[in-house]
Amino acid sequence: MPETRGAGSTGESPAPLRILILGGTGFIGPHQVEYARSRGHTLTLFNRGRTNTGLFPNVERLVGDRNGDVTALEGREWDVVLDNSGYEPQQVKATAELLQPNTRRYLFISTQAVYADRSIVGQEETGALGITGVPKSGWDGYGPLKALCEEVAHAALGDQLTIVRPGVVVGPGDGTDRFTYWVVRTDRGGDVMAPGDPNDPVQFIDVRDATEFMLHLLEQDIAGTFNVTGPAEVLTFGSMLDVMRDVSASDAQPTWVDQAFMDENDASLPLWRAPSGATEGFNRMNAGRAQAAGLTYRPLNVTVRDTLEWAKTEPPQRWSEMRVGLTGEREAELLRAWHDSRV
Repeated sequence: MPETRGAGSTGESPAPLRILILGGTGFIGPHQVEYARSRGHTLTLFNRGRTNTGLFPNVERLVGDRNGDVTALEGREWDVVLDNSGYEPQQVKATAELLQPNTRRYLFISTQAVYADRSIVGQEETGALGITGVPKSGWDGYGPLKALCEEVAHAALGDQLTIVRPGVVVGPGDGTDRFTYWVVRTDRGGDVMAPGDPNDPVQFIDVRDATEFMLHLLEQDIAGTFNVTGPAEVLTFGSMLDVMRDVSASDAQPTWVDQAFMDENDASLPLWRAPSGATEGFNRMNAGRAQAAGLTYRPLNVTVRDTLEWAKTEPPQRWSEMRVGLTGEREAELLRAWHDSRV
């Protein structure tokens, strides 16, 4: 994977840390491992040993299961813990309680989906979590369960806990295709179906910027809760696509279709949320606290370039039918319908 460093990295040599990563082999984990090792830290990975088992043969691995078998962690000490695989409260409770006496700081990777109201523009970290009006016993789904994970982590760790709440994490290696869809589609060129209005906002965070910020928090022993998204300045969907076109040097031209058309045709396009109503604040989160604590950003063209370079190393069929967005055939069909409706 490309190793371009962002402004958040520093040439200073930190005190070496013994870092336990709960997970470490998915999308974010390998970036964390690579960056932490480049900073001189010693890594231990704890996971089920099922994903990307050939990665990092020289890194200590402990095998277990957060759904019941964490015995491999017993009797061990680490300076810091990076928890990027806790999705259910009982998982986080087990590791947080076990590791609390044996670590200085525990960083839990949560999500901006914890917020109860996504209509709030400039949502700060103090916003209400979970599902408004529903007892916690009835909370379910990714965001509410992450909110309960935060709660049990607080109970077990107190001031030893740091929480980061990323938005959409993007970059080389991203298997969700939410950002990569646009990189690959723009590179292909031609008439591109684009959602809403070119002035609609969009937010995301390069996985390497998020990684560097998390390691910064651990190295500096910083507590608190942080919205981790970007960029630093407002980015519009149209500007994002312009950068992608410039990087790929393609002839891509967006055709902007409104939400009513997409709804009528059961069409969904990634990253975009209507900047009104219940999703008005979705791409307008406040990351000021994280920026003040040291979060910095690569230029967008670097994220696009590195993502495109990675995408081109994947088998071509990988991009013929992505996990989100439209197939080429479906997009062409919808564009014809849109243009016909404008006549």
